[in-house]
Amino acid sequence: MRLRVLGAAAGGGFPQWNCACANCQLARSGSPRVQARTEDSIAVTHDGESWFVLNASPSIHAQIAACPELWPRAGRGSPIAGIVLTNGDVDHTLGLFCLRESTPLVVYATDSVFRALVDRNALTRTLQRFDGQLTHRRLEPGVETALLLASGEPSGLSILPRAVPGKLPVHIDGTVAPGPDDNVGVWIREEGNANAAAYVTAAASLEGLRPALDEASCVFFDGTFWRDDELIALGLGKSRARDMAHLPIGGDDGSLARLASLRGRKIYTHINNTNPILDSDSPERRAVEAAGWQVATDRMEITL
Repeated sequence: MRLRVLGAAAGGGFPQWNCACANCQLARSGSPRVQARTEDSIAVTHDGESWFVLNASPSIHAQIAACPELWPRAGRGSPIAGIVLTNGDVDHTLGLFCLRESTPLVVYATDSVFRALVDRNALTRTLQRFDGQLTHRRLEPGVETALLLASGEPSGLSILPRAVPGKLPVHIDGTVAPGPDDNVGVWIREEGNANAAAYVTAAASLEGLRPALDEASCVFFDGTFWRDDELIALGLGKSRARDMAHLPIGGDDGSLARLASLRGRKIYTHINNTNPILDSDSPERRAVEAAGWQVATDRMEITL
């Protein structure tokens, strides 16, 4: 099983278009201490021919262009056999509308995420211009599901979604009742391979997650913020990390301390532009690396 990081930044990318924080200024200056990143997304394959994309970021065109394995091979079409959505956030779904050029799309999502995408978004009609253009394959927390090729045959990969503490996307918050399938992490397995990769990019807490994270040989985990009051301290916002359903990395109750004994390979992803771990010369970056964590970059590859 091969996994390729298409993007490793939180919503807005890095540098963020409207931000002049220290990190964004370093990125624009060309400093070698930071690397630009597009919004969080991962591609995974069993055979190197058919791929599944986890979350369709607003940067999906650029991400496909930077990954030759995702280029079309003849005429019209794509080696992307399906797109998995972990929640309905704009930075995880907007890329779908960039893939509207009459190639059928298969979307794996929980019922609540797919309903919000289709029932509450008129733009989805651009993905439903002919029968079969948009196909929903249902994900249910706690139920392992085979990922299928375009032919309908098994791909050799399966996905197990698990409910993760989170929140409704901003654009539907307050309009529907929240539920346990609004935000999931996914555990991806390859047939005949004991290794699994966990992808959990939005986690308000670790409640109920720790045993499942220990099962994985590789964990991509929510690295959005270093501090709970990161945006407030920088004068860039009024919300705390936990208000946005992101467990901060630092602090006695942060993910770095609470996941210190995690056994598998550990990678922070979905990193906000303000997070000091983006700076390779920061004490925060040194702290995560000393604890055995990696900081995801676009085009990073993992083989399990």
